[in-house]
Amino acid sequence: MAYLVNLTARAQRDLVQLFAEINAGNSVAALRWYRGLKSAILSLEEQPNRCPVTPENGRFRHLLYGTRPHVYRAIYRVLEKQKRVDVIHIRHGARRPFITPD
Repeated sequence: MAYLVNLTARAQRDLVQLFAEINAGNSVAALRWYRGLKSAILSLEEQPNRCPVTPENGRFRHLLYGTRPHVYRAIYRVLEKQKRVDVIHIRHGARRPFITPD
């Protein structure tokens, strides 16, 4: 059974900001990369537990997308009972560790 992929408000803001930062509205290559990221995030509906647990907190997982030095992390949690994946935050992989919400 497929999981529902839910982007939190924060994750949605992260995507909007990332779209602007990479100038995806004016670059075919950047738009292709951005669409690939979104597609990778939505692919979590099938086998969301395939990605590793985050080093910051064992309750969260992260999907890595891109190649060095442009690796981004989609941090998410899997809610098995609800069959839902909540994408919490999308950030550049080189940033400081993610501070998990309580």
